[in-house]
Amino acid sequence: MLSNSQYIIIFLSLIFFLISATSCTETGRTSGGSTTINEPMRVMSFNIRFDNPADGPDAWPHRKDFVASMFRFHKNDIVGTQEGLINQLRDLDEMLPEFDWVGIGRDDGGEAGEFCAIYYKSDRFDLVEDGTFWLSETPDVPGSMGWDTAITRIVTWARLYDKKNDRRFIVFNTHYDHRGQEARRNSSKLILQKVSELSGGDPVIVMGDLNAVESQDPYKILADPELGPVRVELFDGFYHSRYGHHGPTSTWNAFREIYPDRRIDYIFVDTNFSVIQHGILADIRDGHFPSDHLPVVADLEFKH
Repeated sequence: MLSNSQYIIIFLSLIFFLISATSCTETGRTSGGSTTINEPMRVMSFNIRFDNPADGPDAWPHRKDFVASMFRFHKNDIVGTQEGLINQLRDLDEMLPEFDWVGIGRDDGGEAGEFCAIYYKSDRFDLVEDGTFWLSETPDVPGSMGWDTAITRIVTWARLYDKKNDRRFIVFNTHYDHRGQEARRNSSKLILQKVSELSGGDPVIVMGDLNAVESQDPYKILADPELGPVRVELFDGFYHSRYGHHGPTSTWNAFREIYPDRRIDYIFVDTNFSVIQHGILADIRDGHFPSDHLPVVADLEFKH
């Protein structure tokens, strides 16, 4: 039979254990006071194809709800879209009230032309600041074209505050020219310069449609820090995912079939992020793709 002093020792030991457990699990803080929460976020890059009536059964009115479903069903927190026109973005506004977005039209810096919009879950993220620059020798001039580009091209960026993780980060979303080889090479160089100028030490995500495969210079310049005009280390989630890649290895389908060796859509991160999972989504509804590109997704977490 236990003595009174032994009962007291057991009771005090239990109290100490409960206090220790509460301080670790309930407050979510280390002894140094820094937060230990690290909630992953799901990021998608998605060329949604502009509203072109000539697409017939694949035109925007027939697939807009499918595009919105891709946002929601795959539980995305951030989506960078390419090619969307203002009427398409307004349609998505109606179907996806849980998202806010930033971006401007590439033709005039207002609502004209295609957007590289960045969508983000409004209950998780606060917008700190955002901007757009043109892929040209005069990136601050709205509607400017450079090098051998066929049409205006832009990058939209957003600095966001993640309320779950108490962390800021910056997202760049772009769409390179489909014809100009020099334009695509110089677009990668300009993006690296802007990442260096704008990141301010915040973790970086670069996503978009590069209109280039990984054997070509636009990709190599982004992926190899020795090739850029400034040293910025970016990592392709396709190769740097903790659990490898899921799904097809190409992103171009032209509304018909997945064409092999055409991975032209990407999600890159810098050294401040870990890529948990990476995938290319081949969803089809009644024989139709949601767009002529397959979306790319990556689950990311901050490195402490």
